[in-house]
Amino acid sequence: MSTNATAPPDDPTPDPQRRPSTAVEGPASARGHEAINILIVDDEPKNLTVLETILDEPEYRLFRAESADQALLALIQDEFALLILDIRMPGMTGFELAQLIKERKKTAHVPIIFLTAYYNEDQHVIEGYGTGAVDYLHKPVNPTILRSKVAVFAELHRISREVAMANRALLAEVSERRRAEERLRELNDNLERRVLDRTEALRASDRRKDEFLATLAHELRNPLAPVRNAVQVLDLKGPAIPEVKWAKEVIDRQMLAMTRLIDDLMDVSRISRGKIKLKKERVELARVVQAAIESSRPLIEKEGHELIVRFPPQSILLDGDAVRLAQVFLNLLNNAAKFSPSAGRIELVAKRLGNDVVVSVKDNGIGISAAHRESVFEMFSQVEGALSRSQGGLGIGLCLVKRLVEMHDGRVEVNSDGPGQGSEFLVRLPVLTDSSAPAEIDEGEIDRAIPPSALRVLVVDDNRDAASSLMMLLEAVGNTVYVAHDGEGAVEAADKYRPQVVLLDIGLPKMNGYDAARTIRREQWGQKMVLIAMTGWGQDEDKRKSAEAGFDRHMVKPVDPRSLITLLNEIHLPKS
Repeated sequence: MSTNATAPPDDPTPDPQRRPSTAVEGPASARGHEAINILIVDDEPKNLTVLETILDEPEYRLFRAESADQALLALIQDEFALLILDIRMPGMTGFELAQLIKERKKTAHVPIIFLTAYYNEDQHVIEGYGTGAVDYLHKPVNPTILRSKVAVFAELHRISREVAMANRALLAEVSERRRAEERLRELNDNLERRVLDRTEALRASDRRKDEFLATLAHELRNPLAPVRNAVQVLDLKGPAIPEVKWAKEVIDRQMLAMTRLIDDLMDVSRISRGKIKLKKERVELARVVQAAIESSRPLIEKEGHELIVRFPPQSILLDGDAVRLAQVFLNLLNNAAKFSPSAGRIELVAKRLGNDVVVSVKDNGIGISAAHRESVFEMFSQVEGALSRSQGGLGIGLCLVKRLVEMHDGRVEVNSDGPGQGSEFLVRLPVLTDSSAPAEIDEGEIDRAIPPSALRVLVVDDNRDAASSLMMLLEAVGNTVYVAHDGEGAVEAADKYRPQVVLLDIGLPKMNGYDAARTIRREQWGQKMVLIAMTGWGQDEDKRKSAEAGFDRHMVKPVDPRSLITLLNEIHLPKS
């Protein structure tokens, strides 16, 4: 077998044992098409040469074989688009070779064209087709017919090869896409796990923050309680000396400022977690603002500011939480007072605009630069400048204002011409359009007469200063007071003295306040006692736990002495 496709016709005796080799590729490669392999099998070298001459086309790569063995070897080594096979050959006929070719999986698909000069009977044609032939040509071969038939099979092979290549490329693309999808799925799963882990970490961090804030508030409130009690004792029993009165007022103001800082910090934390629930009712704006002015008046007067208030003559009704709205305007008034130079001017003006009311709090203070106007309502944001730093504060008041206003379906904005030009805060709130009478606002500072007969009160606190100062305060207004410093002592004292009221701290040694309250409530003699929790723990969850333990009231330290005395009067009056 030989691949010398252009062997000269005058070479009648080529070596029949030459190993098959491919012809040199021509322009077919330049056109981007791979040449088509065709195997020619004939025991006569001259016949092979004639066939090579007929099929000498650049797109064909011709292989020649002079025996069945050479043909089988070529079929093992290469892939062919067509086999042109002589029938009559020594050793193994073309029919027998075709039968072997069709039995092999690798070569079964190769089409075979039989060539013969001897078998022209129909039975031989039928036998040829039976062994897998696709066509049957007689020698001498018509070159045009041969070229035409070979071209058909060559094109069919080329198309089949291109389809196979396209299928392989498609399968590769599908496989790659599946691998990419699997990688994407793994990345998504990993991302989802990371998001879940991160979310849980943030939740845990948020819980730790809340626990820290609650603990911080508790630890800060506890020492404030005896200070506030001591100030009230000084007010009741202290000498009428101007210096003492001044010192008491300073302590009282600073303690109130610190209490408000703690309350603001806790409020912002609760709002951010959605824990604050507004107690909405029909309220009159003028009363809300008046309550804020009264709370802010000591600071305004201390700085010598002039406060100008202008309201429309008609009543303006809101659907809101009176305490929280008063907190909004108190923060704005305190800001104006703190960030204005002494003897400044503060204006609070309310105007009705359609279905809204706009309340303006304007000052002639240090002002706000354009760069800081956007961030002034953010948590812990403070205006730059020595004056702002000297005024202290955590930078949470305006953040609290914004969130409380938004909880009332309103909005707040700030205007300022720049540093040194003052500031104006505008609060816009929806107005109720009907004329129903507003609910009364609990002022919380109404004085009550001291009852003619005293109460028996048990004070329980592990902070001895707090317990002693509260005892002195309650005794100063005519009550009989007993003291205990731990939970077990509280139960024993309650059993021994049978007080009408027990003021019980929660965080006690030996037995906490919750367990002490439950123990007292289980006794017959303790079922009618009034149990009041007095603690630095003031979150909603703490109040719920107090109620479940059997407490009648929950008061957060430092407790306002006047509020406590008012509460005791309310408890006692029905018994008189």
